[in-house]
Amino acid sequence: MSTLYEELDYCPTEIGALSLRRRWEPRLAKDVYEIKLGDEHLMSDVFTVSEIALADLALGAVAGSDLRVVVGGLGMGYTALAALKDKRVARVSVVELLAPVIDWHRRGILPIGDTLCTDLRVSLVQGDFFELASAPNGFDPDTPNVSYDAILLDIDHSPEMLLDNRSSGFYRPEGLAAMATHLRPGGVFGLWSNEAPSDAFADVLRSVFPEAWAEPVVFRNPYDHSEIVQTVYLARTASESTGGK
Repeated sequence: MSTLYEELDYCPTEIGALSLRRRWEPRLAKDVYEIKLGDEHLMSDVFTVSEIALADLALGAVAGSDLRVVVGGLGMGYTALAALKDKRVARVSVVELLAPVIDWHRRGILPIGDTLCTDLRVSLVQGDFFELASAPNGFDPDTPNVSYDAILLDIDHSPEMLLDNRSSGFYRPEGLAAMATHLRPGGVFGLWSNEAPSDAFADVLRSVFPEAWAEPVVFRNPYDHSEIVQTVYLARTASESTGGK
């Protein structure tokens, strides 16, 4: 058994105090890593099913090879890691607002170690995903003006439950339409939500994209074995054969 509780890092940030902790969880007989922003619990390596599903479902809806992917929100890295397991993926740009999170990956102190930092296909970009989504040059300064095959977003708890109010405009038709300009024809936008599917947000996506749908992600809570329902929203741009951009 390891240390019962250890705070691995604590950093003030522009949106609150960020902390990374590791604790021994006797109910699971393992170490658990958790990230908190102030008093708010952001993520844990116990609950990664839907983060992985975000990449798997979105890339499963994309055709082609030599795929370029953007991941909005680095976190513990499970979405980006899942994207890299698709052999068609040639490049993953991960956009993260908080420099300490990128530093944790470079130091290798998270459960996946420094995997993302040592994969030559990966670029870790410190920046505001929501600001870059509406910028003409796109998400990655090393590859400006590039169209992507998939844009995967896991930052806010849901389109209605935001970590910071600055992202509110993104979830409106205008914000989504600006982001969609960075997708190639037939490209897919994937969004993680901590909530069950919302018809209202699916309708917002359909007002921007010719195809949009919600995929429930259902799994068991390992602590009490209750059922958890989260959501991956998917939306696809028109293909070239149907007059897409």
